[in-house]
Amino acid sequence: MEMTNNSLGILEVSGLVASIEGLDAMLKAADVRLIHTEKRLGGRLVTLIVMGSVSAATAAVEAGRTMAQRFGKVYNYEIIARPHDEILKFFDTDI
Repeated sequence: MEMTNNSLGILEVSGLVASIEGLDAMLKAADVRLIHTEKRLGGRLVTLIVMGSVSAATAAVEAGRTMAQRFGKVYNYEIIARPHDEILKFFDTDI
């Protein structure tokens, strides 16, 4: 997937169940794909990162945030529109 027309959607939540429910909502809400997950504190803090168009990433994060709030705390969320290619060095992906 080429980065020039893609954006990142980031959702950071408390708890594995909240993260799974949030991710499910994100992937169903828009044309995005999961590119990275990070679990800290034994899975008590989970960060999910999806990639898609700006509008898709925005819709996905909003859906994921709404769903995850039902199951745990949402610590942060962000959309990075058309990030610099160097950003991908943070992720374990071959994009």
